[in-house]
Amino acid sequence: MKRLIFLLPLLFSIMLVTDSASAQEYRTAVGARLGYPLSASLKYFLNDSGHALEAYVGTRGWGYGRWVNVSAAYQIHNPLEIEGLEGLYWYYGAGATVFFWNYDDAFVFDDDYSSTAIGVQGYLGLDYAFQDTPISLSIDWVPTFAFNGYSRGFGGGYGNIGVRYILAR
Repeated sequence: MKRLIFLLPLLFSIMLVTDSASAQEYRTAVGARLGYPLSASLKYFLNDSGHALEAYVGTRGWGYGRWVNVSAAYQIHNPLEIEGLEGLYWYYGAGATVFFWNYDDAFVFDDDYSSTAIGVQGYLGLDYAFQDTPISLSIDWVPTFAFNGYSRGFGGGYGNIGVRYILAR
């Protein structure tokens, strides 16, 4: 909890100080976040200065249980000035998530067990939009802090490789 109290003001301070007045390569894209969790994603840029909303629904399963999450994030994209690699941006942001857990394991629990967890997330990643193809690729790290439920506490193992089809530029 002490880490969370320290990280949130730091994240918002960085968001206020960072200059992100650059044109984004696309407006709307839909696709998949391939990782932990496996998710369907929609990313929408609010304006040309790189401010975006991303919403996704994901799932993760194993032999005795499954969880489904619904997440939304506010992200700020900034260009990386690399010669010959136009369209590459780094981004950061914050969001919220809800996890729905379900277990069916007679060894651990006498009956079916389910729980719900609510959490906050940070985002740090790279986003690349191809110039001649309507595809964008991203990779990110999504540290998550769940306030309740089975997964309560900090989880640093969340992240994805995203592949999206660009609907509008």
